Amino acid sequence: MSAVGSHPPGPDADSPFTTAWSPDDANLTELLRSAPITKCDLLPWGSNYTFLAQMDGGPAGLGLGVYKPRRGEAPLYDFPDGTLYRREYAAYVVSSALGWGFIPPTVIREEGPYGVGSMQLFIPNDMEANYFTFRVERMDELRLFAAFDAATNNADRKGGHCLLGLDGKLWGIDHGLTFNAYWKLRTVIWDFQGEAMPTPVIHDLASLQESLATGSQFAVELGELIDSQEMDAFRRRLEQLTGAGRFPEPHSRRSMPWPPV
Repeated sequence: MSAVGSHPPGPDADSPFTTAWSPDDANLTELLRSAPITKCDLLPWGSNYTFLAQMDGGPAGLGLGVYKPRRGEAPLYDFPDGTLYRREYAAYVVSSALGWGFIPPTVIREEGPYGVGSMQLFIPNDMEANYFTFRVERMDELRLFAAFDAATNNADRKGGHCLLGLDGKLWGIDHGLTFNAYWKLRTVIWDFQGEAMPTPVIHDLASLQESLATGSQFAVELGELIDSQEMDAFRRRLEQLTGAGRFPEPHSRRSMPWPPV
């Protein structure tokens, strides 16, 4: 998967690329979904086509989004073709349902220069920072990342997929390789293996598990993004995590992504 956090933060201060949306903007979702794209630049990293899109947001000003079209997804032997963009959005839906909010606002954009795909708010970030540079100081937040990755079966948590925003907030990106029906957890965040999960984290995961069982709007929305086998596997992982109350341990030698950053 592409290291979105590695792309340049934009031109100089006089450029419209420096104007960002606030994640608290009530119109942000609609802007990401439908604002006219005035420029779309290919980012030269990763195995999938990823674009930095400049959007005309009208009254909210100009904004930047990370656009990942379905047509640009490289075929994989262990994930169904043309589904990664939906998994990007599914990860955001789960993060929002948990109330953890560390994934930038993300939508499925039906119309774009290269067709349907995910569109995620670009987060201005410290280009020199990644999981390996801030892990010691940000352990509490990284526990959420680790719990989320175990629940969603993230097969690609590289160090560069943990961003340090210029506002000091930690963000997680690149969630296209999630929700596989088979155990695929590959992550650099093994600091907490076998450790007891914080009680609030267990409670949040248990609430999520309950909402999946009751046919909530969240369950309906997620069921439109991943297939029934993947949904069943997600339920089982939540049950296992809340039952054990501990972070998982690596299952095999293929428990680390490559490259690690």
